[in-house]
Amino acid sequence: MVNQRLASSLGYAGLLPFLAGAGGVWVLRDYPHAFAQQGFLLYSLAILCFLAGTLWGSAPQVALGERTPRILVSNGVVIFAVLAYLTAQPVLAALLLLLGHLTQLWYERNTLPADWYRRLRTRLTLVAGACHLVYLAGLIVVRPV
Repeated sequence: MVNQRLASSLGYAGLLPFLAGAGGVWVLRDYPHAFAQQGFLLYSLAILCFLAGTLWGSAPQVALGERTPRILVSNGVVIFAVLAYLTAQPVLAALLLLLGHLTQLWYERNTLPADWYRRLRTRLTLVAGACHLVYLAGLIVVRPV
């Protein structure tokens, strides 16, 4: 029970940088705007890599036939996320990182048991995904001066 509470607390706290970055591209200008823009993308990359690492780390606990696909997916997600960030095009990078988060969620929903962790991961990813959409809208609508 304590682990569930801790995981939930850390998970929801982990949404704060997404919320700050998505809001920042709407309301900040100049350097703070650029910081929010790059910070959002870098944080999204970091979280996606962290989540891929959870797949890697859980591979020894799954059935033998599921280990190789799980490790390949975890590595593929990281490579995809890094390449998305390296596009150096914020709109494209955000779209690709959003796709990476949704792909990670899809894989988890098809391989994890339907328990508290899967429900938590679904909620967290949906909020992070919505933040990506707000961020994208801010990049498209708001022109920094």
